[in-house]
Amino acid sequence: MSQIKRVVSVGAHSLDAEIMGGPIMLKYAKEGAHCTYVHVTQGRLEDPNATEEEKRAYLEELFNQNKRAAEKLNGDYIWLGYVSSNMPSLEEFAARMEQYFLDEKVDLVITHWRGSMHPRHINTHDAVTTAVKRLREKGSSIRLLYGENFEDLVGFIPQAYFKLEPDEVEQWFSALREYSVFCGKVNNFPYTEYYPTIGKVRQIESNNTGFTAAYMYASLIENKLW
Repeated sequence: MSQIKRVVSVGAHSLDAEIMGGPIMLKYAKEGAHCTYVHVTQGRLEDPNATEEEKRAYLEELFNQNKRAAEKLNGDYIWLGYVSSNMPSLEEFAARMEQYFLDEKVDLVITHWRGSMHPRHINTHDAVTTAVKRLREKGSSIRLLYGENFEDLVGFIPQAYFKLEPDEVEQWFSALREYSVFCGKVNNFPYTEYYPTIGKVRQIESNNTGFTAAYMYASLIENKLW
């Protein structure tokens, strides 16, 4: 793992990047890699009666959650400035990602698998995959993995398994708990039950001795065995 010095996880919304990239990126961070959690869009206050001040406060708190989660994972974060209602075209999005990966000298990218129930997850997958593929065609050695996300499970095939030590499990979940949505304060999806359970399922599948996170290779890009 020590050959990887620059890692980014690109998530369509806050929390996505940490869920997908967190387990492996906290390991890279321990070895000195620079790790960034990229949030394509930020959420918004859905209450139609919310005032502008309430909307600003909501967004400010979301940024604070981004910051606290990234710090707990020994990384940093950025927001690309998009909102759900104003996503860019695939060409614009892919070009921006390609330039960012080039400028940052990124070695490894983690993002969404395409088999998703969520359009913005699909948009993010397409743009990031296109960007990485273009860089590879130009001679870059950048690598791409798809992380596991409960919204992206159609056709997701676990291929690479990473065991987390008990302190790493707690570090990851401590970061995820910085998000109100993860703690059940935004919707009723049982995040705090699902993700510990899927870690145990992947442990059984891989015959590991502890909590395990799974990733999927970008088979349309990787054209040789490593």
